[in-house]
Amino acid sequence: MISFSLTEEQQMLVDAVRRYAERDLRKSLRDADESGQLPDGLISAGWELGLIPSSIPETYGGFGEHSALTGVLFAEELAWGDLSAAINLLAPNLLVTPILEYGTDKQKQDLLPQFCDMEFVPATAAIIEARLTFDPHNLQTTAVRQNGQYILNGQKAYVPLAADAKQILVYANEDEQVQGFIVSNNTPGLTIGPREKNMGLKALPTYTL
Repeated sequence: MISFSLTEEQQMLVDAVRRYAERDLRKSLRDADESGQLPDGLISAGWELGLIPSSIPETYGGFGEHSALTGVLFAEELAWGDLSAAINLLAPNLLVTPILEYGTDKQKQDLLPQFCDMEFVPATAAIIEARLTFDPHNLQTTAVRQNGQYILNGQKAYVPLAADAKQILVYANEDEQVQGFIVSNNTPGLTIGPREKNMGLKALPTYTL
C-alpha cells in the first residue's frame, strides 16, 4: 500500500520551519506589511534552516538532498508564516533550481557554491511582463545572438530582490522559444527601476527591469 506519510527527516524539517514561522514570521508580519520592511535578522534566521543549500550537491558545498516534495513542504510552512518573507527567503531558488537542472558544469561551479555559505545571498528571476495579455509562453522580451553574445531587449516587472541580486535569470524569447539567460547586475544596459508599490506583499521588495 502506498504511504502518504512524511519521512522522519521531512517531519523534522516541517516542525523546524513551523517553529520559525510561528515564532518569527507570524509575530512580525503585520508590522512588516505596514512598514514595508522585514525585521533585521529575519531572513538570516530562516536561511539557517538550509533548504537551498540542502538541494545543492555536495560537490558544490551543499548537502545533496534535492527533493521537490521537501521543497514544497518547506515553502508551505514559510508561506503560512508570512508570504512576503517566504518569497524573499526562497527567491534564490529561482536561479539555483534552473542551474541545477539545466545549467552547464561551469555555471554550476561558478554560481552554486555562493548559496552554500552561512549568509543569505540574494538572487532572483525575471519572467513577468507588465501587460494585460502577459503569457509566459509568448514573451515580448527578446534575445538575439550577435558576435558570440546575446542582446536582450524588453521590460520585466515584479522582480523580487532585483536591486540586491548579483545574478538575475532573465527569461526571453529567442526564435519563438523561451530561454533563460543569467544576467549579472552590472551588465551594461541593465536598468533596475525604483521599488514597486504593490497592493499586497508590501514587505517584499520588487522592481522593474
